[in-house]
Amino acid sequence: MRLFAAVLPPEDVTVQLAAEVARLRRLPGADGLRWTARPGWHLTLAFYGEVADDLVPALSDRLSRAAHRTSPFELALSGGGQFGHGRALWTGASGDTQALRLLADRTESAARKAGVPMGGHRRYKAHLTLARSRDAVDVRPYVDQLGEFISRTWTVADLALVRSNLPRSGVPGEQPRYEAVARWALDGAG
Repeated sequence: MRLFAAVLPPEDVTVQLAAEVARLRRLPGADGLRWTARPGWHLTLAFYGEVADDLVPALSDRLSRAAHRTSPFELALSGGGQFGHGRALWTGASGDTQALRLLADRTESAARKAGVPMGGHRRYKAHLTLARSRDAVDVRPYVDQLGEFISRTWTVADLALVRSNLPRSGVPGEQPRYEAVARWALDGAG
């Protein structure tokens, strides 16, 4: 199954973000972007790709340990940026981003120890993808508007293992479906 570890923002934070995205979608050229549906909003910690079923129990055990060792921390969604010259538009995070980065490192390490092939290590960049494009797009107006965005601060209290169900219908604009298959409380025991 196709899996990743993530922090899932609470409902009221996604409501705030949805209001900001509605403003962004009124900007010229917004129809040229593929906007991520609100149920798909998450801060990816580590992307695992296709994970063999026999590795999922070990991965889950390791992620449980990572959550157990991590204390809850404060976070807000804020600002914005792009990857790939406008191929991805995102909002970032503020608050205890050092704790978020540590949790991301622990979720990557958990996968490696469980035998999940991870490829090369990438420096973690906290982001929640809002829109994508197949072509390079000038998203500076969107990034500029996101520069003033900040959600309310919340306490990140758990870690989620999320399954990504890719679109299969072939219908243009169909979104992947995400489902949290497990969640573990952060309790700071180490």
